[in-house]
Amino acid sequence: MTETATATPAPDALASVVADASFVRLVATDDGDALAAAGLLARALRTVGTPFQVRVARDPVPDDEADAVTVTLGASTGEHAVPGTERPASTTAFAVARELGDDPDPVLALAGVVAAGSVPGTDGSGDALAAAERTERVRRRPGVAIPTADLADGLSASTLIRAPYSGDPEAARAALAALDLPMELDDDDHRRLASLVAVDVAAAESASERAAASVERALRPYATDDTAAAFETVGGYADVLDALAREQPGTGVALALTDEPSEPVRTAALDVWRTHGLAVHRALDVATTGRYDGCVVARVDAPESTLPTIARLVRDFRSPEPVAIAVDEAAGAIAAAATESVGLGAACRDVAVEFDGDGWGSAARGGVSVDGGTTDALAALRGAL
Repeated sequence: MTETATATPAPDALASVVADASFVRLVATDDGDALAAAGLLARALRTVGTPFQVRVARDPVPDDEADAVTVTLGASTGEHAVPGTERPASTTAFAVARELGDDPDPVLALAGVVAAGSVPGTDGSGDALAAAERTERVRRRPGVAIPTADLADGLSASTLIRAPYSGDPEAARAALAALDLPMELDDDDHRRLASLVAVDVAAAESASERAAASVERALRPYATDDTAAAFETVGGYADVLDALAREQPGTGVALALTDEPSEPVRTAALDVWRTHGLAVHRALDVATTGRYDGCVVARVDAPESTLPTIARLVRDFRSPEPVAIAVDEAAGAIAAAATESVGLGAACRDVAVEFDGDGWGSAARGGVSVDGGTTDALAALRGAL
């Protein structure tokens, strides 16, 4: 696949293109930021009466048809692309939606920002944060970013952290019991919870120096104070979007398309998030890891859909190297995550061509699927990095 667009488009220019279209196809990468961006644009198109279609793909390919405009989200492909590299794709989508005359959901936009690894209010998301705070949709408070009111459920399944109780709800309950928290938490209680998580993450066996900084992403969350909010925090919402994009994109699209998801959609979304998060952490519990020049490799036995999340967690909490790679030898699957843009997607595609497989990705994440063992493909990828 050839990458034909690299810069983030001006919101007014992209708005002009889709406003004049008879039909718009939105194709998003399989991550929470791109999914949020697709939801924001789709809602705006619905407001202005433009027919649209949304789909999620791990490596979006534009549909070049004369009767439609295709916008790729999270990838630098096609004539109209929102790559999500200079700033989160959801930030650009929020601005485009405003240009179209819509009043976009700032909470969805902020969830996309967190899913992109950014912080609300930065990387161009100041307008979305201001809108959310002005309407009292969010409030920053102490604590931990999880989607559920059940703290043990949230801590054990969250993929924003890697702690000793990750993947183990009973261990999370035991850790919380030691704090003796009340049923209704005030800010001091939330601070105690955040301190517990911060210390447990940083002090965990095999924690990298990067872990102490990475856990900050999950602390001092923006709570969703709107009574109609589907999830407890913006960061928790982001975690759910990421899981849905990889496991059940249809449910993810349904969630991103509505301001107030129905209880069945919310329940389904949380079930997917919980299953994904627990599977990720349990695979990491028994992973075999090895350190190489420039990367750490974690060999796991896990569903292919979980490998990108596993690679990200290893990168953020376990790897002293800038690149982490998750490998499932039996499935012939590899996923990689880097701390910065190193051309991972291009490297994965090149390796896939060499081994007659399938490769995908962006500058800082990617993957390869091959028939048979991954030993040679992994060696080639390490060499390419």
